[in-house]
Amino acid sequence: MTRTVHCRKYKEELPGLDRPPYPGPKGEDIYNNVSRQAWDEWQKHQTMLINERRLNMMNAEDRKFLQAEMEKFLSGEEYAQAEGYVQPKE
Repeated sequence: MTRTVHCRKYKEELPGLDRPPYPGPKGEDIYNNVSRQAWDEWQKHQTMLINERRLNMMNAEDRKFLQAEMEKFLSGEEYAQAEGYVQPKE
């Protein structure tokens, strides 16, 4: 049976993650309140941000930026986009 959560981003019941993506309270919060769909979308968006903005994960400021953007993305708020990126038409 698939575990469902009330997704913070999509505001509906959706399949949840299999396990917390991070240790500690932040991971538990994501596990309990973010759907697998939203998390997968964040992972793709995160990769775009890292690549397009040339973020260095060894740099504390870049990690803080990415963490803040993750919070915005997963909460359904306006978040940073990769510059010049145009979402493909479906």
